[in-house]
Amino acid sequence: MTAIADLPPGLLMMIGALFLPLLAKRMQAWTVLALSALSLALFILTPSGDHGNLTLFGAELHLVRIDSISRPFAIVFHLAAIISAIYALHVRDPRQHVAGALYSGAAIAAACAGDLLTLFVFWELTAISSVFLIWASDNERSYRAGMRYLIIQVTSGVLLLSGAIVQYVETGSLSFTSFVGADEGLTLAGKLILVAFGIKCAFPLLHNWLQDSYPKATVTGTVFLSAFTTKLA
Repeated sequence: MTAIADLPPGLLMMIGALFLPLLAKRMQAWTVLALSALSLALFILTPSGDHGNLTLFGAELHLVRIDSISRPFAIVFHLAAIISAIYALHVRDPRQHVAGALYSGAAIAAACAGDLLTLFVFWELTAISSVFLIWASDNERSYRAGMRYLIIQVTSGVLLLSGAIVQYVETGSLSFTSFVGADEGLTLAGKLILVAFGIKCAFPLLHNWLQDSYPKATVTGTVFLSAFTTKLA
């Protein structure tokens, strides 16, 4: 199990999603459901602690951190992915199945990220994959709403990355740590990351993207969207 523990939870779903277009349309939905269930089974067997530890340009990265916070969120996200896949069993659109599996897997991996850089990678992957659930409606309104959604979500990721860079410059670490400075206020890194999280979870005044984009998605897409984006933040 050590080798499996070093891989981000949800990675099986993300890799499997890339092969879905090769399958018959009637099998794609069932495959997403099977991938989600198998991913949950593997995650339950993953021990707590930091896994997938490596060094990149002098910074220590922890691709996976399973603790008392990430474990229940990852389990709930897996269950949400399974329920969403069941709801999507009638869909015969490869775009929605690929996007749904990528999106769910990336959200699970992000919830279990052990450092800011790993979080950023999967944070942005959720944004890029989920926009196709909006565009799958195939009309001008959904295309425009999807573009606005993508710009806002990618901006959130850029703010998160900026905060991570500032944190690394100031502390030499990309680990999750206190973002409170000596004056008991948030550091610059903390402020940037807070705004990034605020956009993702639709804080008041940062929430307009939600009611603009969710209604423009397909019905199945809205089910997936409502399960992961804001909850990840």
